[in-house]
Amino acid sequence: MVFLSRIYTKSGDGGETGLGDGSRVPKDAARVAAYGEVDELNSVLGLVVTHCPDCPEAVLLRDIQNDLFDVGADLCVPRSEGEEMGKALRVVAAQYERLEKVIDRLNEGLQPLRSFILPGGSPAAAWLHLARTVCRRAERAVVTLAREEQINAHALIYLNRLSDFLFVLARVANDGGKNDVLWVPGANRG
Repeated sequence: MVFLSRIYTKSGDGGETGLGDGSRVPKDAARVAAYGEVDELNSVLGLVVTHCPDCPEAVLLRDIQNDLFDVGADLCVPRSEGEEMGKALRVVAAQYERLEKVIDRLNEGLQPLRSFILPGGSPAAAWLHLARTVCRRAERAVVTLAREEQINAHALIYLNRLSDFLFVLARVANDGGKNDVLWVPGANRG
């Protein structure tokens, strides 16, 4: 359970922050950057749900926001050798497997793509494409962290599946792909 009695502590005024295990690191450390990107993604999904209340799978998007807090919690606690199972909150396969099932279900009703899609169409689709790009950035930050330190691979897999889900959901939000805005290669070359 989280309990916050004060919002500011002044402990980060020197450019360091505390991780979930109590250790202190610079605020621009790869680990902090990774869970910061996940936090931004969560905020974008909050905008999707708020600005597009009729967005397909809105309830699932709220569940995903909760999952993203799990991803952030996972990333903010460095893995230790011989880590005791269940001591730290870690993302598990069931979380991204749920996304895979939804992707498969949603994708069944979509026509195969014959071109890349430009972000846009409906407002919900545009927001979902923005969320997808932020998700990809978060994923890249976690890959960078994984090169430096050991991470839970399930956190990275979750972000990869989530970006796929957001792409498919953007197509669904565009009337099942009928209102997708397709890229026309070289259309404006003169």
